Amino acid sequence: MISLFEEDLISLGRRAFEIKKSYFGEKVYYVKNIHLNYTNICVNGCKFCAFSKNEGDADAYEYSIRDVIDYLGKSDIKFNEVHIVGGLHPGFKFHYYLDLVSEIKRNFPDVAVKAFSAVEIDYFTKISGYSVEKVLNSLKNAGLDMMPGGGAEIFAHDVRNQICPEKISAERWLEIVEIAHLNGIKTNATILYGHLESREDIIDHLIKLRNLQEKTKGFNAFIPLSFHPENTFLSHLKPSTGVEDLKIIAISRIILDNIPHIKAYWVMLGEKISQIALNFGADDLDGTIVKERITHSAGAKSKEGLTEDELIYMIRSANFLPVERDAFYNEIKVH
Repeated sequence: MISLFEEDLISLGRRAFEIKKSYFGEKVYYVKNIHLNYTNICVNGCKFCAFSKNEGDADAYEYSIRDVIDYLGKSDIKFNEVHIVGGLHPGFKFHYYLDLVSEIKRNFPDVAVKAFSAVEIDYFTKISGYSVEKVLNSLKNAGLDMMPGGGAEIFAHDVRNQICPEKISAERWLEIVEIAHLNGIKTNATILYGHLESREDIIDHLIKLRNLQEKTKGFNAFIPLSFHPENTFLSHLKPSTGVEDLKIIAISRIILDNIPHIKAYWVMLGEKISQIALNFGADDLDGTIVKERITHSAGAKSKEGLTEDELIYMIRSANFLPVERDAFYNEIKVH
């Protein structure tokens, strides 16, 4: 499979596009969602992360439950998904996260709560003393609908130990996600590329995800994330090129033929490369987001959020059919 990287970009894209087209035809999906990063205070302090802060830092912040409800209530869009991730706050108890989910559900009962990466779930086991299964089922009972795919980064041990030695291991990430799937919680999956990884590391990462999906059928979507080096310890690296981004999208679509959706995450790729990626195997542009903090802390030049009209325009001008979806890819409206 490593030979895929040597393949001509256009022929590679054509293969990926044919797979995507066989699944979804001319449809490209988007969601009216809002991102919520409840704190940037984090005990991990991963070296590649420009978002995390220590308690007492001038730009550190934390949201109370009331802050969260007020923030969501002030949104200009009628969102149907809230995407929640944050730092591993040293002072928050597990009941904060249960209350966070239950209060969002109480105030916005029709909104899907997609919350907490496997890294956060692992941290919750430490602060609660619960097993992974008990943590997940407690959150599910509070109103958790699904989980995002963050924290996977790169599974290769040597590289992972260089960029995020404080983070849970690849085996632990896969274990937690498998337990989520077996308990009826769908998740997404990610890869972070464009740093110290090799092509072999990328293929290994994709194969591990493919094997888990074969076992559980629990992944909804895969999101390749392009590393933004600015404001990190790897600031000397150059960002990935458009060609590299498109190759990763195409290779992901070809290898992950058992994961339904491949996202072109416009926040990291930029709007223009994301449009082109729709011809290279991607079928989803994520969503409105409203205010993205994590990637923009690392110098992302994309907007912090897009309107629904902007997303529809992006898809139509790329000659595809815009489809509004919910968090589970049920179609809401074909434009």
